[in-house]
Amino acid sequence: MPIRHCIVHLIDKKPDGSPAVLHARDSELATSQAMENLLADLNESYNAKQGKAWGLFHEESGAYPFSGWLKAYLDGEQDFTAFSRQAVEHLQKLMEESNLSTGGHVLLAHYQQGMTDYLSIALLHHSEGVAVTDALDVAPAKHLDLGQLHLAARINISEWQNNKQSKQYISFIKGKNGKKVSDYFRDFIGCQEGVDGPGETRTLLKAFSDFVESEDLPEEQAREKTKTLVGYATSQAKLGEPITLDELSGLIDEERPKAFYEHIRNKDYGMAPEFPADKRTLSQFQRFTGRAEGLSISFEAHLLGSKVEYDEGRDMLIIRQLPTQLKDQLKRRQD
Repeated sequence: MPIRHCIVHLIDKKPDGSPAVLHARDSELATSQAMENLLADLNESYNAKQGKAWGLFHEESGAYPFSGWLKAYLDGEQDFTAFSRQAVEHLQKLMEESNLSTGGHVLLAHYQQGMTDYLSIALLHHSEGVAVTDALDVAPAKHLDLGQLHLAARINISEWQNNKQSKQYISFIKGKNGKKVSDYFRDFIGCQEGVDGPGETRTLLKAFSDFVESEDLPEEQAREKTKTLVGYATSQAKLGEPITLDELSGLIDEERPKAFYEHIRNKDYGMAPEFPADKRTLSQFQRFTGRAEGLSISFEAHLLGSKVEYDEGRDMLIIRQLPTQLKDQLKRRQD
């Protein structure tokens, strides 16, 4: 992971309305093994975060100047240190306007992964710990706590520069449970949501359930395809890469690699060809299966509570909106 440029500044602020004090570094950090380890750990922690949003820059303006500064840096009009100083001064101002915000170390890193350039921005905090010294004493020690990563964003610079139609070249961590504490950080980046990751993932799972039903697959085969889908999507999420429908289709059915992709297109689910997987939605997707005395029941977990209802007291399973094929068979039996 070649690191092109990296710098850390400190904004000292408590969530009590007090002014934010900026301690700016005046030069880039030298590339080192420690820096590479930090960036690798940051990426791993960031990829593992649930509830990220994906989007694009607002049009550059006085309210959203960050994209203009980034462009000037990439065009060689100013160096990385000057760009980072502009950015962190703007973040300091927005922090002061947000009483609930807390300061920390602001890391900006421009790096390359494969053939793609990225800019990562993260607000880092320390945790208190203990360490054993060379003299074998136990002493307090601070360390960066990447497990408490709440404010961070990653910009796919290559996507932004080369694909003008893209609406998902920025990802950022959203506030939990709709909290607006982190809104100032999103405004600092100047980002608007362009892709609904959870919504697209739910649509994918609905399309997959419809596909399995339309193919009338044996239960064992359906379970294998479910495992393939969830495994691929989870792996992409861990890598910070989007789900690609064409690639997924080939994995689900190697003999007919276009079958699932054509099913999605023919049914017009309105899905983007690529979109970020939402791990929380994926974790809720599994199949409930039961077989006994000539009865075989199988359904996706996300249908529980909507199309399928379980009454434990009466030992009953209530199924709504029966598959058309099953209804036709039952009608023929009654006739």
